[in-house]
Amino acid sequence: MDMPPNDKKIWFRAKRYGWGWGLPCSWQGWVVMVGYIALIWAGAFLWGQWTEIGYWIGYVVTLTAVLVVVCFLKGEKPRWRWGGE
Repeated sequence: MDMPPNDKKIWFRAKRYGWGWGLPCSWQGWVVMVGYIALIWAGAFLWGQWTEIGYWIGYVVTLTAVLVVVCFLKGEKPRWRWGGE
């Protein structure tokens, strides 16, 4: 059986300056980003009381870690960039 070529569909492009990823470059990336923002917003209502700020911080850190993992798996390889190709 022939293996398909390694055409990895990139959801997040690397930033031009610095390290990391910029805005999504595919509809799948936009779905991930909108979902991330929606879950952060929903969490604000769930833990909206300042007495539970620790839960809120843990929730945001967890969601952000999941987003970074998705970017690693579906984005360009991150490296330090100075603006050139």
